[in-house]
Amino acid sequence: MGRIVVIGAGLGAMATAARLAVAGHAVTVYERSSTYGGAVGRFERDGFAFDTGPGLLHLPAVYRDLFVKTGKKPLEECVGLSQVDPAARHVFADGTRVDLPNASRAGTLAALDAALGAGAGERWGDFLVRAREAWDRTRRPLLEEPQPADPKRLAQEPYPALKAGLLRRPTRRLAQVGERELRDPRLIALLGSYAEAYGFPASSAPASAAVLPYMEQTFGSWYVAGGIRALADAVYERCRERRVEFVFDTAVTEVVEKDGRAVGVGLETDETVDADHVVSGIPVPALYVDQLVDWGGSEDWAPHQVLGTSRVTVHLALRGAREEGAAHRTVVHAEDGRPTVTVLRPDDPALRPDAEHEAVTVTATVPTHPARDWQEYAGLMVEAAGRAVPGLAGRELWRHVRTPDDVRADTGTAEVPGPALGGAVALLPAANVSPVPGLYFAGGWSHPGGGLAHAGMSGALVAGLIVEGADFRGSR
Repeated sequence: MGRIVVIGAGLGAMATAARLAVAGHAVTVYERSSTYGGAVGRFERDGFAFDTGPGLLHLPAVYRDLFVKTGKKPLEECVGLSQVDPAARHVFADGTRVDLPNASRAGTLAALDAALGAGAGERWGDFLVRAREAWDRTRRPLLEEPQPADPKRLAQEPYPALKAGLLRRPTRRLAQVGERELRDPRLIALLGSYAEAYGFPASSAPASAAVLPYMEQTFGSWYVAGGIRALADAVYERCRERRVEFVFDTAVTEVVEKDGRAVGVGLETDETVDADHVVSGIPVPALYVDQLVDWGGSEDWAPHQVLGTSRVTVHLALRGAREEGAAHRTVVHAEDGRPTVTVLRPDDPALRPDAEHEAVTVTATVPTHPARDWQEYAGLMVEAAGRAVPGLAGRELWRHVRTPDDVRADTGTAEVPGPALGGAVALLPAANVSPVPGLYFAGGWSHPGGGLAHAGMSGALVAGLIVEGADFRGSR
């Protein structure tokens, strides 16, 4: 079998490596930092521990499939996995609060009626019916199949038009969906928050972004005991069991070409490593954006998705125990100049020094430009989080702020990628097959896009493309 070089040790890259190793390939992963996980990192101090990337897992079936296909132990024997209930608490600008249950359509509609008034649940339910149609139309081409050679066919908006009398009124933007179908400003804010968490403003996101709340509310939100970093640990160990070799603190500086094909990589040590195939799991803009446009030979070829958004994260070490009835995740919607923030409060002894303390993470999605005073912005975030955490101001021991510059230091780019969406070619990430034969892309910056589940899907796609070649028709 072949020699495979994988660039980067993020979740998508490691998922690819494990699958290729099972297929009999000799796989070596080169990672510029001293650890694996990419954006799925860990910050620890004074007995407190925090995830520096995602805090919850959606579509766990992706990683269940990975573990089934690469070894004897299933995912649940490698990590503790539990559903979060409620899936989320939403605190709206007018003070209204609603707890949305995990993966329960009937429960969600009832909760919306109770909190927002009769009819709110019905409107949300009608919206979910149309969101499911968009999901059914896009699931296969956007998640389970390699990106087509001509992605322009994916530019057709899959979200069904809303009938109004004798006319069909197009809903080309997510904001239009909210205004025409939901009407209540709180429901509109609820809808927008799912897309905005991935860096898609509701005003410009295609209507197909409706699949984001549909996916979460249908398949649920899951917590990994010890934090999402424990998932990265488990994937790394699975790679090691499959004899994947890892070389840390070693950056790849170039992809070596010969006769128009990728034949290896150049390292920062001036060493060249030969390979039959190269898989890049690092952010496309970090190394390849200029070269890819040249390699592609076509001005129409889009090298990567550009959202122009990043994240600011505030890790809070708090004195005092987590109160009874606290929600694991609370979305506090923008109010009085404060940003919309997501507050994560896992009830996990592994993340705190003892039962009399609490580790809380507050996150906001922000534009990468213009630059701003991130410490001041973090202060506004913590003020907003006070609406979700009783007595927050008086409980704070210390805070640690992670800015877009920290995201860049960890991953190579300040931007955080979003999942692929139908209806807009510009929002498609780089295809898994690059314009250079022998070079492939895996991870959040490649098809089908950002997010833990999508990164894992990219691993299945790239492994299939290498193992099966032109006969590969997608994951099953």
